[in-house]
Amino acid sequence: MKGTATARRTLTHPDLPLTAAATVTALALTEILAPGPTVPSDSLLGLLALALGATVPLAFLHTQLLLTAVTVTAATLLTPLTYDRLLVSGLPVLATVLYTVGRRLPGRTTTAFAVPFAGYALAGGAYGTALLVGAGTALTAGHAHRTRAAKARRAAADWAYADTALAHAALGERARIARELHDIVAHHISTISVQAETARYTTPGLPSEGAEKFLAIGDTARLALTEMRRLLGVLREDVPEEAVRARTPQPGLDQLLTLVDEARETSGGAIRLIVRGPVTPLDPGLELTAYRIVQEALTNARRHAHGVAVDVELHYKEDELRLRIRDCGPGGTPEGAAGHGLLGMRERTAMAGGTLHAGPAPAGGFLVTATLPVRSPGA
Repeated sequence: MKGTATARRTLTHPDLPLTAAATVTALALTEILAPGPTVPSDSLLGLLALALGATVPLAFLHTQLLLTAVTVTAATLLTPLTYDRLLVSGLPVLATVLYTVGRRLPGRTTTAFAVPFAGYALAGGAYGTALLVGAGTALTAGHAHRTRAAKARRAAADWAYADTALAHAALGERARIARELHDIVAHHISTISVQAETARYTTPGLPSEGAEKFLAIGDTARLALTEMRRLLGVLREDVPEEAVRARTPQPGLDQLLTLVDEARETSGGAIRLIVRGPVTPLDPGLELTAYRIVQEALTNARRHAHGVAVDVELHYKEDELRLRIRDCGPGGTPEGAAGHGLLGMRERTAMAGGTLHAGPAPAGGFLVTATLPVRSPGA
């Protein structure tokens, strides 16, 4: 592992092209000037120029790749064409340059660099086949490396997207669970607490032991609510505002009358359901939102203004559904009572694209109003 890291640092060192160019240039000059077959004096300068053209541009490999590749390719092909000899010391430079072309430049450019070698080989030039095979191998290897790197980047991006989508879905599911726990479980536990407290005072001839048991039931229910709210706080932690829309459960506006009847029985107060406008089927998600808003408003009224009258109004309009829930209580909520209930109502209203207001009513009592844009069930 350490040796691999050292090799990688060496190959990526910014001075490596310059050092390599100086080395191969010296080898090329040695190859030409070394004792051996005598090179005619009138050809020596031209051959030296081609040798320099086939080696020196390596120093500019990273900064001027295209110009470097053109110069090295031309010098390598002109050497055997002009002087009927192959500059062996320049072949590693040619392979390096063509590999880099295949690795860094588009596929069309890579193919264009193979054309001169193919033409040279077809024309019967000296060493044509060998040069074509070597150039094709270097270009293909570089292009294959480029393709693998691109696939690896796409795979990494796909995995990153999948991880992000999974985390987002998990956060949305946590938010959904928190809302459903509060809307459903808290509603029933609160009912248990209120019924236990009411039974202590409304049951004729209740012995003291029975009253203590009812008191214990109420205390247990309140403790359960406290623990559940703490759990909801954990579930809601770090949940983004754009959490995923919840799946549509069963409750809808057709069950609203049952909800009002249950609330009337448990609270002991007069609760009226008032419907205005032509009743039309709505999107199930919108009906669920309206149902939960009414349910939470009735729960809050029972908890903070037990026994008072409550009016629940639904106003069907062509392009919106208006909800208005008002109790005749003291007109406020104890500190901390807003909690997850009002937060859940606001979240649901915002997800439906509507608006919600909750607070003391102008003429007394507590008022919750919501306006939800209407979509047809098939929209």
